Amino acid sequence: MAIKKQYLKSKPVCKVTFSVPAEDAQNVAVVGSFNSWDTKNATELKKLKNGTFKGTVNLARDNSYEFRYLVDGKSYINDEQADGYTYNEFAGDENCIINL
Repeated sequence: MAIKKQYLKSKPVCKVTFSVPAEDAQNVAVVGSFNSWDTKNATELKKLKNGTFKGTVNLARDNSYEFRYLVDGKSYINDEQADGYTYNEFAGDENCIINL
């Protein structure tokens, strides 16, 4: 898994590219505090020929966000390259943190 951050000079925005290797998955989406954990409006990642899912989200700078990947609409996974983790009592698991 990988997270790439690209800060824009012209706007207070960071383009965050998420990459998830998941050859056996049909679809992967990223959800988090930036979209109110709304799975219906999650950012779908595009499956590449090598089996990796990839997508970009524009997020406001100078903020921290919690997120997770939703695989095939039923299981959540974390990114080992996240900036940190925080326990989520509702889910009974940890969420990833990204600092911009």
